[in-house]
Amino acid sequence: MNTKPDPQDDLAKTRRQGPPALEAFQPIRIPPQAPKQEARPPRQPPPHPPKKSPPPAPKPQNKPKPPGRSCLWPVFGFVLLCIGLFLGYLFAPVRTNVLVLGVDAGLDRGALGRSDTIILATVSPLQPYVGMLSIPRDLWLTIPGVGENRINTAYFFAEAREPGSGARAAANVVAQNFNVPVDDTIVLQMDGLVGVIDAMGGVDVTLDKPTSGYAAGTYHFDGQEALAFTRSRAGSDDFARMSQGQTLLRAVMRRLLEPANWSRLPETWEALDAAVDVNIPLWQWPRLGLALLRAGPEGIDARTITRDMVTPFVTSQGAQVLAPKWEAINPLLEEMFR
Repeated sequence: MNTKPDPQDDLAKTRRQGPPALEAFQPIRIPPQAPKQEARPPRQPPPHPPKKSPPPAPKPQNKPKPPGRSCLWPVFGFVLLCIGLFLGYLFAPVRTNVLVLGVDAGLDRGALGRSDTIILATVSPLQPYVGMLSIPRDLWLTIPGVGENRINTAYFFAEAREPGSGARAAANVVAQNFNVPVDDTIVLQMDGLVGVIDAMGGVDVTLDKPTSGYAAGTYHFDGQEALAFTRSRAGSDDFARMSQGQTLLRAVMRRLLEPANWSRLPETWEALDAAVDVNIPLWQWPRLGLALLRAGPEGIDARTITRDMVTPFVTSQGAQVLAPKWEAINPLLEEMFR
């Protein structure tokens, strides 16, 4: 017969048996667990730092400058350049040759006249050197379009064909026969010389020896007396007359350079403008004028073609003329013009 256990009996039995032995008690070992780690997000590469623009360059500090210093050197350089160019213009070693013609119509020659005074002048500003070579009017040369004739007819024939062309025609004749380039020309109407000399108040002419009826000494000539002096051949010939023309030209230059006479310059200029035809470019005037001032009247190298440099003869028409001796003339040209 089945009977159900009495819980009271089990409790009493347990108390009689006492607590279970310790050996019979086997603790349950629980394996240690790793500490839980918090889930971390996947590691991402650090973001690139934003590119920083380079710091602006420090602005140069404007140091105070002395007033005007910033523009002083350019201005100074420009001034030096201008001075250098001007000095180069004034003193450039460029020779200029000028043919000076004194045209004398006279009573028997009509209105055209012939160039009885012929001076080939040369100016070199650097030295300075100013030379004058007087050419005899009766020198027998070849004239283009005319043939052989006196040199003083070159101006006459050209003016007869074409007014205003006489000076250049005479310059071409001189250049071709003397083998010297002629750059410019000056034509002086000898009758106008009277007004020029009178406007200057006359000139003082000094003669070192008796000349054309005048004893050695200093003479004050008015316009008419000066013109008569240049034309006179009393007791002399054309070679002496060329020297007289150079002597008067020096006297005129000396008079123009006298400060006491500068008050007459306006009147003198007016007379010169009426009597002289100058074919020299304006840009040449300062450099040629300065060379003349530096040389002075007494520093001019005045020469003439002398009797020893020509051979007198009579043409088939009976004219007394002079044939050039080029073997004697060329060394003089080499010395003065080259």
